[in-house]
Amino acid sequence: MRRLLTAVFLLVAAPAAAQEAEIQSVIEGQMQAFQAGDPAAAFEFASPMIKGMFGNPRTFGMMVQRGYPMVWNNAETRFLELREIDGALWQKIRIRDEAGGVYLMDYRMVQTENGWQIDGVVELPAPDVGV
Repeated sequence: MRRLLTAVFLLVAAPAAAQEAEIQSVIEGQMQAFQAGDPAAAFEFASPMIKGMFGNPRTFGMMVQRGYPMVWNNAETRFLELREIDGALWQKIRIRDEAGGVYLMDYRMVQTENGWQIDGVVELPAPDVGV
């Protein structure tokens, strides 16, 4: 019985781990594009809903630069937990900006015909010291 439970756990955990790696890769790709100052490349990681809201990479890039400067130009990122909330997957990330400020961000992810894409970003309340 114990072997059966272990096998079931591994069958469930393997896809979840692969899913988490894919999601983190998408977010890392977008952050690298922002770091390179390439809003067109960053726009490719956005969901159809986000693309529809902003219309083009230039407008999208300006929104991120002005509204999320810590995402546009960060010094360090650390992936925290991936959670399911009301049927959506949310990836929490700790970001440190170049001035040393620490931010928690939540990325809403959706799976599309093009794979995982970013469907929104929310800044969470400031973390306690030591996060």
